Amino acid sequence: MRFRGISKLSVDAKGRFALPKNHRDNLEKNGTSELVVTADPTGCVVIYPQPIWHEIEEKLIALPNAVKQTRMVQRLYLGHASEVELDGTGRILLSQELRDYAGLGRRAVLIGQGKKFELWDERTWDIETGKWKQEISALNPADMPAELQNISF
Repeated sequence: MRFRGISKLSVDAKGRFALPKNHRDNLEKNGTSELVVTADPTGCVVIYPQPIWHEIEEKLIALPNAVKQTRMVQRLYLGHASEVELDGTGRILLSQELRDYAGLGRRAVLIGQGKKFELWDERTWDIETGKWKQEISALNPADMPAELQNISF
């Protein structure tokens, strides 16, 4: 299961948005309509198919939480996580807490990120992509992780 691409979406007053049909078809083909949504430290909401989330959740739960940074990550990802199911029209309902966390308004951007989606407020997305473009163009290729240096684009 792989997700890619950018879709601009409308979020209704109740916090619902329709997952694009190509993504719904991909989920259906892989036998799932159950998703997990949670907060991400970058200020967006991340959306995982439930089987993928369970793998991540098990790793997070297994971490020793005596370290402050580990507890913070667990609180963010596990504490905000909620299960959602696509309704009959392919919509997802986001909690008010997650909408507030990500500053989601009526316009949003959904981006496929391989095994997950990121959902951004449209204005925030526009601001952040502008920053990323500048940061990427200023990167010295020698400073990139070896894993990225070995990929030809």
